[in-house]
Amino acid sequence: MVSTVAIVELGGDVQDSFERALKLIGRIDDLNTRERSVVVKVGVFDHRAETHSTVSVVDAIVNSFDSAPQIFLAESDNYRGKGSERLQIWKGLFTMRVVPFNLSDDTSTRKVKIAGEEICFSNILFKPNVFVSTHILRGYEKGSILKNLLGLIPDRKKARFHKKLETALLDAYEAIGGVDLAVLDGTYTYRGAGAMPHAGPDSARYRVKTSVLLIGRDAIAVEAVGAALVGLNPEKMPVIQEAMNRGLGEGDVNQIEILGNPIESIKEKIRQLLKTSNKKSQQG
Repeated sequence: MVSTVAIVELGGDVQDSFERALKLIGRIDDLNTRERSVVVKVGVFDHRAETHSTVSVVDAIVNSFDSAPQIFLAESDNYRGKGSERLQIWKGLFTMRVVPFNLSDDTSTRKVKIAGEEICFSNILFKPNVFVSTHILRGYEKGSILKNLLGLIPDRKKARFHKKLETALLDAYEAIGGVDLAVLDGTYTYRGAGAMPHAGPDSARYRVKTSVLLIGRDAIAVEAVGAALVGLNPEKMPVIQEAMNRGLGEGDVNQIEILGNPIESIKEKIRQLLKTSNKKSQQG
């Protein structure tokens, strides 16, 4: 089956843009059911920065699963603090059905092997639950959608996995049965993000509004297309190449069916926006 990725420009109505993208990839009726709860793994390293999916995009994800009995917005602890604190970014979305979930606090777990270590993963991460990964569009060679999976590890000392990062991320991917829906939020991207993957409180000065959204059922394909949009070469990204070696998805952009806005026009748009932003930064 050919992997498909939808690229749409974000208009004033994010929900409408999101729904257009879903229609392009064939909708998610098999995922949006009354029988399956949904886990949305948001990627937020530091709640003081804005290097995470926007409230509007996460709200659109939540609304697209209107049949799901429960939706968990999930994150874990890290050395910057509790996952539950960082999840407060999306507190305006919390209801009886949509709840914050700190993976580090769950005592109902299952042991999995991650990069040679035995790690206890929260039971909510496993099938039949639907798993959604959402993160930002950024020029970081370690990835975004897939890098987000490091946050499934519940303890704070995740840095020990950085020397074997690709193995850890893809072991996590396989342990939970894969990503059912990947949402790359390109509301903004970041100048120099490759050098500052965990931008701090001053990240806003590196931020460039790009207003694009990528959605797909193949997380590796979404990662690859997103990387190509910001000028990276997916063929030189170890996490994408290792994922292809494991048969987990398609990382060759030429083999991916890209729907919606043409990739070259969006790529050029982002290139020009970053170029202008860099010039203003140098002048300022």
